[in-house]
Amino acid sequence: MSDAIRPQPGILDIALYQGGKTQIAGVANAVKLSSNENPFGPPDRAKEAYLRAVHSLHRYPSTDHAELREAIAEVHGLDPDRVICGVGSDEILQLIAQAYAGPRDEVIFTEHGFLMYRICALAAGATPVQVAERERVTDVDAILRACNTRTRIVFVANPNNPTGTMIAPAEVARLAAGLPRQAILVLDGAYAEYVEGFDAGLALIEDRTNVVMTRTFSKIYGLGGLRIGWGYGPQAIIDVLNRVRQPFNLSTAQIDTAIAAVRDQDWVAKCRAENSRMRAWLAGALAEMGVPSDVSAANFILARFASADEAEACDAFLQSQGLIVRRVAGYNLPHCLRITVGDEASCRRVAHAVAQFKGAR
Repeated sequence: MSDAIRPQPGILDIALYQGGKTQIAGVANAVKLSSNENPFGPPDRAKEAYLRAVHSLHRYPSTDHAELREAIAEVHGLDPDRVICGVGSDEILQLIAQAYAGPRDEVIFTEHGFLMYRICALAAGATPVQVAERERVTDVDAILRACNTRTRIVFVANPNNPTGTMIAPAEVARLAAGLPRQAILVLDGAYAEYVEGFDAGLALIEDRTNVVMTRTFSKIYGLGGLRIGWGYGPQAIIDVLNRVRQPFNLSTAQIDTAIAAVRDQDWVAKCRAENSRMRAWLAGALAEMGVPSDVSAANFILARFASADEAEACDAFLQSQGLIVRRVAGYNLPHCLRITVGDEASCRRVAHAVAQFKGAR
């Protein structure tokens, strides 16, 4: 390639995102607990909607996602005109960075925050700024100290991935109020549905002009394979994002399936309750073996080992038992393994395997 043909600044600094491992060589039926997927999948009515979509594959989808926005707004009590839909919440995050950050701007996220925040910043030509957490919990004061006249976006996941920890609504409100006037607070609520009664910042968005929330259908709704997400924020910001959004970014199958899924809140409640039950059980079982974790508000736990070597050795042993979890050294947590809360059988297999590993050392 000619030296004169070069990508925009920042792009070559992006390390390719590595998703959770999906298979183990030589193992036919490995249990995947590396990507925080709902072990029960989507509700039946969502599956039925997806199958019906086959009859309209020759038609272009709507460009405004009106029916899906109306369904989301109805379920959550929102203004549908302020809802935007995307290819997973990742696309919404990318659109925000594309529209509001660029060269000489700064984008803030926390040291154990989702890897896509850095990628979005670099892809926009902005400077990523990593801020320390306090014992794996978002530190509002540290974020505010890092802000300056160049700060354009602050990304905060609540609950956070991969730690599972979260901060109280009052702390989120304090952060929003303390940001520089040119900065946007982006609340990533990918795991919000796992916290009963949690509005993921919706009330704050109604009171302020500098807060945007993103959500996904990939987690509790069990639709990770379809890539559907949405966002909500001030009308002025949503209007800007729609200007840079691809008009046909969601297919008819995605739209119809998501409408059916979001309307089945009984399924959400059932999955949330089962996740809470098995999350508590798994965390307790591992703690008894000397593998602690912070109280998680999501559908995974962050298991902490004595060292990076022990974490890697345990991961290797789990793989030998047909269990796939997530190493998180890339999140500055080399001594930890993130373990998705699967169904009861999977959780018990993990606990048994870790007990075997600990007993052999």
